[in-house]
Amino acid sequence: MGLSPIVVSGSGSGRIARPNKIKNDVPCVASSGFVFLILACVSLGLVSGIYVKFIMTPNVHASVSEIGCKVDDEGSWAIGVFFGASPFHLKPIEDMNIWRDKSAAWPVTNPVITCASASATGISSNFVADPFLYIQGDVFYVFFETKNSITMQGDIGVARSTDKGASWEQLGIALDEAWHLSYPYVFEYNGNIYMLPESRAKGQLRLYRAVNFPLEWTLEKIMMKKPLVDSFIIPHDGKYWLFGSDRSGISSDFNAKLEIWYSSSPLGPWKPHKKNPIYNTDKSMGARNGGRPFLYDGSLYRVGQDDGETYGRRIRLFKMEVLTTDDFKEVEVQLGLKESIKGRNAWNGVRSHHLDVQQLSSGEWVGVMDGDRVPSGDASRRFHLGCASVLGVAALVILFGVSLGAVKGLVPLSWCPHNVGKRSDASLDWEQSSLFYSRMRLFCSHLNRASLLLRARIKPNTCSGSLVLTLIFFVAVVLMCTGVKYIYGGSGAHEAYPLHGQYSQFTLLTMTYDARIWNLKMYVQHYSRCSSVREIVVVWNKGQPPELSEFDSAVPVRIRVEERNSLNNRFKVDPSIKTRAVLELDDDIMMPCDDVERGFKG
Repeated sequence: MGLSPIVVSGSGSGRIARPNKIKNDVPCVASSGFVFLILACVSLGLVSGIYVKFIMTPNVHASVSEIGCKVDDEGSWAIGVFFGASPFHLKPIEDMNIWRDKSAAWPVTNPVITCASASATGISSNFVADPFLYIQGDVFYVFFETKNSITMQGDIGVARSTDKGASWEQLGIALDEAWHLSYPYVFEYNGNIYMLPESRAKGQLRLYRAVNFPLEWTLEKIMMKKPLVDSFIIPHDGKYWLFGSDRSGISSDFNAKLEIWYSSSPLGPWKPHKKNPIYNTDKSMGARNGGRPFLYDGSLYRVGQDDGETYGRRIRLFKMEVLTTDDFKEVEVQLGLKESIKGRNAWNGVRSHHLDVQQLSSGEWVGVMDGDRVPSGDASRRFHLGCASVLGVAALVILFGVSLGAVKGLVPLSWCPHNVGKRSDASLDWEQSSLFYSRMRLFCSHLNRASLLLRARIKPNTCSGSLVLTLIFFVAVVLMCTGVKYIYGGSGAHEAYPLHGQYSQFTLLTMTYDARIWNLKMYVQHYSRCSSVREIVVVWNKGQPPELSEFDSAVPVRIRVEERNSLNNRFKVDPSIKTRAVLELDDDIMMPCDDVERGFKG
């Protein structure tokens, strides 16, 4: 039956109501474009599965704990222990050759407290940071921030060591409030033990007193009604001084601010320093506190954090030259700690922002420091890059389909406003008068015309066209694997695997001679970056040995020159090796660090 136009009169004008088109749409399932897209998704899915199964490094960090250690945008902070003759000569615990159990692969290695060990108490933790020491005789207590994996807020955890930091017993949560807590500055005054944690989310600086140390605390006093960040209290010249960064104000960058208050008692009341704010500068300058200040050779030192490149990038140390009610002056000095060049494979290879160092009764100094292998916001950055890669793959798949002729247009006609089926008269009136609608129709037409021009240019039946299609397919595969790696592959670090909650190191030994020097250099460069490799020993069988300066190594390299050429030289007893575990690996074998780490754990 045909349809006749209907004339509608009104206000002296006529209008024709246009009939709706009757379309015999082909079902979507039967269209070549739909079939092509399904085949493309299946093919790329298979490629991604093969990549994940055989090539991509597993996300170790997510598997070290069943209830904690979830991927967190703030990072994967952990805590290490350091010893030295002075606070300027600190060395990690692995350099002290501390052995906990002679039947295992020790010495003990940093980190000693992680999200996995903190989660062992039954309360899940994504990371641990901001460690503060409290020492009672030969017993070490460490209070630290632990980020709860469920509430996503910081609580204050505590661990105890009775063997100079070789092993740590997780005691549980010392302080838990309804808001975020961190930076648990612990100190003693008049026989009482106090804690001054950061409570900026509450908008207050709150002081707690231990009722039953170390797990029971009560609120002693609200020191200030200010959202202070990373505060500490120190005695100096008959007064007590409170340092902190005020987060008040919308536009202020508290990472770049430092303010000081003083009082005759650590319980207050507090008076502001005349030069407040002491600092209101660039956040890389170390204004924000980064741990406990310490006294050494009569001078007072303050630890600050450099937040320039990323939050908590590094520690900066300052010597206070003047601290009075009217004036303050400090100069930066070198701490002397070496940064790891293992990058993300090292537990503290990317950043470290907190240090508490104290002197023991023996005269030795001990410090606790936090560290992270990824920058702040790494999880979000990887997710966004992964999504961008997947969107790029989708664009390339459509481009590939258009070039082959499987996809007839970049925009299906059913998606365009003028092809959505039956509409009312009001809709037709709006379509005729709407500038947006007109532009949308024009946009759809241009896109579909561009697809025809694109196919005409590529000419898939020619050699050049086939080459272009091959290139498009190859780029799509690379982008797909990249997207999967960014989204599901974790931080990309080849992390060490803990054994019974502890980490250790091993010595890597290889045997070679002068004709293979080029291979040895690649060998050393690669394996020295593996997390648990402490030293590389090269058994030199023949020819002139290379200079150590020729190697690009993240760990010490030792060349042991042999008198005669023998394959048995690798099995000689070497008293200079400082680890219980030794891996003998030929210099022509190259494998991922993750495979080496899994072998070490086994």
